Amino acid sequence: MQHLKIILKAYHVGLYYAWKKYFSGMVEISEGDILTETADAIVSPANSFGYMDGGLDLKYSQHFGWQLERKLRTRLERDYYGEMPVGQAIIVETDHPDIPYLISAPTMRVPMNIANTVNAYLAFKAVLQTVERHNQHASNPIISILCPGLGTGEGRMPHERCARQMYQAYVTCALGQIEKRGGLAKAVENHIELIK
Repeated sequence: MQHLKIILKAYHVGLYYAWKKYFSGMVEISEGDILTETADAIVSPANSFGYMDGGLDLKYSQHFGWQLERKLRTRLERDYYGEMPVGQAIIVETDHPDIPYLISAPTMRVPMNIANTVNAYLAFKAVLQTVERHNQHASNPIISILCPGLGTGEGRMPHERCARQMYQAYVTCALGQIEKRGGLAKAVENHIELIK
């Protein structure tokens, strides 16, 4: 995970500054259109069913082509009975030279307000774990990922909360700082901290 380049791309200045507060010096952060960048993979803050016809996913479908949604939905039908829960992610080839992979990581089961959930944390944690697993066996490892705000569009998660949750996922997965003491009481405390 140490060699993974993470590029956080904010569509809104508020998200940019929230990420800067938490991730300063750890990852690359910029503002603007995520599709103007190049990387090995791009994160889709998806719904659980793989429909890519709204929000940022619509921009992805228009950019990469609608075959990407069909490919994703076929994988979900085969591997997840048509529905991948929040907290899991899969990698699909885009057949595009600038961004060869899409990482679908649901932030919500269906389009809805997720402001008071830990879904951005669960989704980003799933992204990092899935890339790590992919890289253990892939002949073409993913060494750079583009990631938008997770749950900040249709999901209406406040920028500060999204940034805090994504940072905690990064600390856990990329830095290996796993909470091992305190039992369930500590887990509840951490959960409350993520949604404050």
